[in-house]
Amino acid sequence: MTVVNIALMGLFAFSGGPVAPVEATYNAPGAEANNPALALAGTAEMERPIDGDILTVKLTSYNAVPEQTDHTPTVTASGAYTNPEVIAARSVDLKEELPFGTIVEITREATDTENCRFQKVEHLIGYRVIADSMHSRKRSQIDVLLDQNDTVEVHGEEINPSIALGLCAGVTIRVIGHIEVKDIPDSQLALNALVKGSFLALR
Repeated sequence: MTVVNIALMGLFAFSGGPVAPVEATYNAPGAEANNPALALAGTAEMERPIDGDILTVKLTSYNAVPEQTDHTPTVTASGAYTNPEVIAARSVDLKEELPFGTIVEITREATDTENCRFQKVEHLIGYRVIADSMHSRKRSQIDVLLDQNDTVEVHGEEINPSIALGLCAGVTIRVIGHIEVKDIPDSQLALNALVKGSFLALR
């Protein structure tokens, strides 16, 4: 981990916010000018940048394909584009706690097993915005959208990250804030910048 990343983590810990779950540097001078995603993140506002509610749920993942969604796999239940960098779905029983537009941090402390390989895909998760809904039979569950064209290595074989993840129990969901669905950033980089900027504004 670079010195810059360590400094960023210390800044988040000092401000009471979360440690950014994606290792990247977002505060390079002039970065906004060189990266349209960061410039766009600067125009959106995150409501309620708080140490929010914490839920313990089951975690799965899905791909934006008709077999796993419906006949419109590129559109979520909220109307947002199905972007595998930032979108997550929640079971309908969590719609009060996690309305569309809720920004969450997803963590799991337990050791991976054959049925749950959270650590294998953790680098693909980052922060997420709740913008999709799961089948009504699901309860206390979050479904993270992942790119069907990505792969992760499991037992020496490259496989779809959704298959690699499996079903994980005891996953912690922490509410970070809320954003209008129309303002959901189009990349993990921009979402991290939005979260970081909102917490820095509190200092």
